[in-house]
Amino acid sequence: MTLPRINSHHLLFSILMIITPSTSSQQAPQDPLLVDRIVADAAVRSYRTKHRKTAVTFGFSLPPTLSGVSAEAARYRAGSLRRYGATIGEFSVPPGIVAHPHVKRLLVVSQNLGNLSSLYSSHANVAGFEIVSPVLGLLFYNAAVAPRNSSAKIIRILVAENPVRVNFSANTMARRSFCAGFELDGNVRITDRTASGVCEARGQGHFAVVVIGGGGGGGERIKAGGWKVVVMAAVAGAGGAGLIGLLVVALASARRKRNRMAEMERRAYEDEALRISMVGHVRAPTAGMARTAPVLEHDEYSPS
Repeated sequence: MTLPRINSHHLLFSILMIITPSTSSQQAPQDPLLVDRIVADAAVRSYRTKHRKTAVTFGFSLPPTLSGVSAEAARYRAGSLRRYGATIGEFSVPPGIVAHPHVKRLLVVSQNLGNLSSLYSSHANVAGFEIVSPVLGLLFYNAAVAPRNSSAKIIRILVAENPVRVNFSANTMARRSFCAGFELDGNVRITDRTASGVCEARGQGHFAVVVIGGGGGGGERIKAGGWKVVVMAAVAGAGGAGLIGLLVVALASARRKRNRMAEMERRAYEDEALRISMVGHVRAPTAGMARTAPVLEHDEYSPS
């Protein structure tokens, strides 16, 4: 029996085709949106097969590519979520949440990216800051998906009153830290933490604690903003001091003018040496009597 001759190039190509998928499948995805999609698909599959109870949080397994990432989910009726709110993972969802477009049931997924939090460090809008906590995600999906479709449709939420609270109290920092909110539209919002170490958000997305350092952009923008505030405060203070100085000079000038007028009046009274008499209830200066009696110039007119 003659064996077929195998081309060495074909054999090498076949080996690479066998090895490459298994190797690439163990590599962690580098796109945050892809991570969200993998987590959502795993949550939907677990929800359909094992966990169908309402308002009961359940954990689910993730593929090896997301090693180090943890997640949990829960299904809620949209009306109940709007009236009572919910707590899932590190997130506290307040009452008043409105789904847009309207759906009957929502699948709320909470995720902790763990060692994949570095995916958000290269975000263009967070340059100049350093992420010092795991990145936490909160996403809302439509729970009424087609049975054969494992992809869940993300649902926008509107926060009517109180904000969503993200508990980062375990990540206490000696340096001043901020909250970074990575929104679904790609924007990043840097806000202050509350006194209890909690971050507040007006919608869904991903959140982390950051400090200034490790780059140029954001830190320099915040420092520049701080210097602008200082300069504006100094200018305003100088302007206020200048106005107060002008007011003091004007008052002193008016006082000097009044004193000068009083002195001139006093000297006028002394030079005239007029006698002060009472006219009714008013004191008024009066002239004294003439000392020299009048004399006629021509004697012929003098009386006999």
